Amino acid sequence: MHCPYCHHSETKVIETRVSEDGYFIRRRRLCLHCNRRFTTLETTTLLVEKRSGSLEPFNRDKVISGVRKACQGRPVQEADLKKLGQRVEEDLRSAGQAQVTSAEVGKAILKPLRDLDEVAYMRFASVYQNFENLEDFQAAIDELRNDNEEESEA
Repeated sequence: MHCPYCHHSETKVIETRVSEDGYFIRRRRLCLHCNRRFTTLETTTLLVEKRSGSLEPFNRDKVISGVRKACQGRPVQEADLKKLGQRVEEDLRSAGQAQVTSAEVGKAILKPLRDLDEVAYMRFASVYQNFENLEDFQAAIDELRNDNEEESEA
């Protein structure tokens, strides 16, 4: 780490703190040459492999934007969408992988969206899972009903 003031390469970590969301590490450093202090933020990058094979950094806002379309006209608050985006990112990062596919991102969206709003879930799933006919919708509805019955019995 180079000092931003004198560009000397020897610095000492004075203090380390993890951010509230757990994805950043904040370090207070001391330059051993000029004795000035500065702060660094460290994070890891989660990459998403698109269907085309290209890579791009994970973007929580893209998740929220996609889910917002499925929730159009539904009683879903913006705060709920932000929580869903955070949960999806946390789930993907907890797998410990530096790279995930766009299909894995879509799959990670399904469970929290289903918990948030079943109609929005069906809308999103119909696009994500390429529903082709009414039988695909019926199978998804039957699965929702079975899961809801199992949850109510437990």
